[in-house]
Amino acid sequence: MVYFGAILFYLLFLILVGTTRSKLVKTQADFMVAGRKLPANVLVGTLLATWIGSGSIIAGAGLAYRKGFSALWFDAGVWIAIVILYLIAGRVRAFAQYTVPDILEARYNKYARILGALTTIVAYTAIVSYQFKAGGMVLNLVTGISVSNGIIITALFVITYTSLAGMISVAYTDLVNGIVMTLGIFLALPFLISFAGGWENVVSNLPKEHFQVLGTMSIWEALGYSLPTMLLLLGESNMYQRFFSAKDEKTAKRAVIGWIGGTVILETAIVVLAIVGSAIFFDINSESVILHSARYGLPVFLGCGLLAAIVAVIVSTADSFLLVPSTNIIRDIYQRFINPGASQKKIIFYSRLVVIALGSLAYLQVQFFTSVLKMALYAYTMYGVGITPATLAAFFWKRATPWGGVSSICAGMVTTILWEVLGQPKNIPTVYPALIMSLGCLIIISILTPKPRPEKLRPFFPNKN
Repeated sequence: MVYFGAILFYLLFLILVGTTRSKLVKTQADFMVAGRKLPANVLVGTLLATWIGSGSIIAGAGLAYRKGFSALWFDAGVWIAIVILYLIAGRVRAFAQYTVPDILEARYNKYARILGALTTIVAYTAIVSYQFKAGGMVLNLVTGISVSNGIIITALFVITYTSLAGMISVAYTDLVNGIVMTLGIFLALPFLISFAGGWENVVSNLPKEHFQVLGTMSIWEALGYSLPTMLLLLGESNMYQRFFSAKDEKTAKRAVIGWIGGTVILETAIVVLAIVGSAIFFDINSESVILHSARYGLPVFLGCGLLAAIVAVIVSTADSFLLVPSTNIIRDIYQRFINPGASQKKIIFYSRLVVIALGSLAYLQVQFFTSVLKMALYAYTMYGVGITPATLAAFFWKRATPWGGVSSICAGMVTTILWEVLGQPKNIPTVYPALIMSLGCLIIISILTPKPRPEKLRPFFPNKN
């Protein structure tokens, strides 16, 4: 009960913060982009806490349990993506919109906005669903309640918390979550190594492939893990929404520098933690290795701290990925096509209703995947090949045309769904055929259709003729 008490105390603290900051929400900009006032330190915290969720703590750690250091291929794509994002962070903030579909319509057309919003809703509710599953796994471990009941409790908390104050609350609690997460992981690591009998004992207890760059993977399998995460992050709506929330362009770029450093360090530490756990606990669900290590391999006070950190990152990721598709529905569908003149009060009210509806949809998706890793790779691929090529082309390729962008989004989304339904023929990861179709349509259709009008290019290439 000590572990459950620590988690409950932390969750109540988050609710208190959310309730307090909900009083500051007066406008759409407050709810969706925190009034465009976030400083660099808050941005770094919210970027870290949003990205490092159960995809890292559960899926990535489970891969490290089975594969060793070659699991870093799952993270390597992210590191490359953040470096590229540094090049456009300031330009995204200068664009000063609310969503990635805002970008897609400005650069292409209204159909790109609609398809972008639909792709985001499908992919992001899947991501939220496996945060719910991760929360259920934590509660099962510390209280003994069933995973299914734990999922329900997690879903109810996340939905309630997110609907309270939107981005203006999420960003500041993410800063706290980021600090708790960092302290929990780095305090736990030396104790767990000591519990394992020292690093030499860890090495002796594991296959030598666990300490090789590729291990038992082929280069194509490794890239099959890297590409979905890289493509997701390059077009990831949460990150763009946070760039939109920065107080200015320089703040957005400074935050990315801190983000890349923090992400490399934390994701590597998570992999090491999972490897050490794999040398101690042999007959467990691989995706629960860090949870198991926190509960049974650490002193109580450190175990409580690490489990609180895990809950922190699950909640941070879930609320962020729930907020984005709700913003898409309100901004990209309701305001754009149904009620452009809606009052600020009505927008905030409907935004909260949509959060509840999408959270319920995410809960229903939990049953369709057997592991968090499979759910993560599906969602990452869906978004990464559907949205990212067209989004990056908006900023980097002047020849990309409206119908090139639309066909790219459509081809990426449809190919992902079909390849998953077919069960990944010949064991070819979905990202390969989906990316080929998305890029192929973007390039070929753009070349075959008329060049975009100058007014379409001007916001994206302001200093170029």
